[in-house]
Amino acid sequence: MKLLDFDRYIRSLLDMEGTEAIDSSLNGIQVGRKEKEITKAAFAVDACMEVFERAADWEADLIFVHHGIFWGKPVPVTGRQFQRISFLMEKDIALYAAHLPLDVHPEIGNNTGLAAAAGLTGLQPFGHYKGKAIGVKGTFVSPKTIEEVVASLGFTARNCLGILPFGKKEIHTSGVIAGGGAKEVEEALEENLDLYITGDVAHEVYHYCLEGGINMISCGHYNTETFGPKLIMERIASETSLETQFIDVPTGL
Repeated sequence: MKLLDFDRYIRSLLDMEGTEAIDSSLNGIQVGRKEKEITKAAFAVDACMEVFERAADWEADLIFVHHGIFWGKPVPVTGRQFQRISFLMEKDIALYAAHLPLDVHPEIGNNTGLAAAAGLTGLQPFGHYKGKAIGVKGTFVSPKTIEEVVASLGFTARNCLGILPFGKKEIHTSGVIAGGGAKEVEEALEENLDLYITGDVAHEVYHYCLEGGINMISCGHYNTETFGPKLIMERIASETSLETQFIDVPTGL
């Protein structure tokens, strides 16, 4: 598979144009490579030097990330940006990014993966960003406590950024937005959901949750955005001959 073949394949999986108007990420090929076959693809959340170096040690031909290195405006190729791009070019490793297209995918997206891990069923669109629903909401087959939801997600109170147990003890419904969706708890309140699951925290939402009587789990931006890269990696491994590997570089945030 050549790089352009990989790009066409990803675009057949993800709606790369559907979020173009609201996504500042340069989705798609961010750094190219020589016209050679791709046999090994690494997957990660962030485009950072530790990911690049570990991918190079594994002899990857391509790195697929959720957070790329280009965000909406031209930047000089100096300093860290020069270091990153020159490293990739020297090692002949392509960089591919999918931000909101990976968040919103109904089968292999961050939000769907996070909701499925929590045990939510009957998923529906939820959580609007610039007029487009990017999250999901659903119902638990049987009521759960907030501690049970955290455990279902594979986390603990220690590695979550914040847990606000201000709602019902028996949780039936939840909204989910991975990553930086702290303030969207207001939409969960408007929809009278029992729980809101996201990545980031925001100081001001504490009182929204307390006064509105809703539970909120902030699992960490990084933690919640590992689901999509892993799911698309599994899909690619099952449908192509590429050798794949997930590179885990948690930030604790």
